[in-house]
Amino acid sequence: QTAAERGAAVLNYARVFSLVKNADGAVGGVNFIDEESGPVFQARAKVVVNATGAFCDAVRKMADRRAENLVEPSQGIHLVFAREFLPTDHAIMIPHTADGRVLFAIPWLGATLVGTTDTPVGKAELEPEALDEEIEFILETAGKYLHKRPRRADVLSVFTGIRPLVKAVGGAKNTAALARDHLIEISDAKLVTLTGGKWTTYRRMAEDCVNQAAGLAKLPEKDCRTQNLKIHGFTENTERFGDLAIYGADAIEIQKLIEADESLGAKLHADLPYTKAEAVWTIRNEMARTVEDVLARRTRALF
Repeated sequence: QTAAERGAAVLNYARVFSLVKNADGAVGGVNFIDEESGPVFQARAKVVVNATGAFCDAVRKMADRRAENLVEPSQGIHLVFAREFLPTDHAIMIPHTADGRVLFAIPWLGATLVGTTDTPVGKAELEPEALDEEIEFILETAGKYLHKRPRRADVLSVFTGIRPLVKAVGGAKNTAALARDHLIEISDAKLVTLTGGKWTTYRRMAEDCVNQAAGLAKLPEKDCRTQNLKIHGFTENTERFGDLAIYGADAIEIQKLIEADESLGAKLHADLPYTKAEAVWTIRNEMARTVEDVLARRTRALF
């Protein structure tokens, strides 16, 4: 949203299937398909940035089929339990688990969130699935510290993600030992790939990457504003917004929707904090395109 407000063109459900090559062999754009309605488009560019996380090697191979993989994909899962398993507002950090990681148990949206694992996987999947041994590992480890020991039947939901860990030179014994630093690669075809890193360093990653891309494209020099940029919805005081606090300043507009139509103040489900007004808001203002977008990506109802 912040990017769009500053002039970026953002497009969901648009899958890049090939790169445009200039006469000199340099990457000069992308070919993509509108996954919703089917037409194919081409976007030309002075520089293409490949910031596709665990899938970055597939895009790198569009520029050079012989490119060696940069990423060692690692799978991590989280389990969600009822609040009764951690009836406190404090989180628990469990250092030195059996697989050499740190495990967290966190009060989360009225529930208890426990994770994570670090399991090497051969290939990054769009819909990764938790392995039985990962679930059992979390149940066993967390059971030693939670208010009561959880069983498999106590798992309300599970979600799985893939980390794009940069491969170690000379190899590493396990993915937990791989660095979480980010890497920028400029290929012979002038494709800029940003990979590695983590959520907490995304602004530094963006600054480093855009500086490299701007230099490659010979754009006019400008100071980066990322470090102190306030993102969309910033407000000093969110306490007055209650369950809508996560929307920041947008909470005011959602409250106006409810004032205009009281029926939108009804909960989507009795056990969840989300209102119908939030679903309407995400469709009108947050680019939600599908039911799954609303339930999983704009709210956390699905989890």
